[in-house]
Amino acid sequence: VIKTREGVAKDYPSLRGHILLRKPTMLRVLGQYLGVRFFDMASDGKQFTLSIPPQNKVIRGSNALKKKSINALENLRPDFFFDAMVVRGLDPDDLYSVVADSETVEDPARKHLFTVPEYILSISRRKPGSNELTPVRVVTFNRDDLQPYQQDIYDNKGNLETQVFYSAYQNFDSNRYPSTIKIDRPMEEIQIVLTVESVKENLHLTDDQFVVKVPEGTVTQNLE
Repeated sequence: VIKTREGVAKDYPSLRGHILLRKPTMLRVLGQYLGVRFFDMASDGKQFTLSIPPQNKVIRGSNALKKKSINALENLRPDFFFDAMVVRGLDPDDLYSVVADSETVEDPARKHLFTVPEYILSISRRKPGSNELTPVRVVTFNRDDLQPYQQDIYDNKGNLETQVFYSAYQNFDSNRYPSTIKIDRPMEEIQIVLTVESVKENLHLTDDQFVVKVPEGTVTQNLE
């Protein structure tokens, strides 16, 4: 869903898809609509290729956004999606703090309030040549089962860039994983909701599974 500042919302169709993740930063996302390939995107962690067959178009660019576009969709680089699907570990330069807290939430079905005990993990880094800290991520865990249910991700200027909400955990392939992932991008006013049906871990993934095949004659757009 894209909602503009003028209050006009545009809904895109629900798609079935497949997502491949390989450490450290390889990503492939394939979306299909009514059995037809709607888009196909692959990233090696630095560069990405996005094929949109219905438009006979391919978009290529850097994962690092250098210049923002007036088209909100062009600002969605693969890193935001990878960060939403997995909660990354700490990097060597990361500083962190953990706070125990509680949040009061409403149960819409039973229409009453209840308390959720939580841990809040705040991760920050020092600015180059300075002792000033900038936020990187804030991850909120349920204190009862230690499952993350919210992740706030900041850009390199300290602005809130992405909010991810994890819910309806289920057992997939002997591990628990959220069956609903909601991704909010406040600055672009974009919301994406993923419904997870199957998760398989520790598969052997080859390099060619992270390559998008581009047909001859396809129009190519290069993004900064």
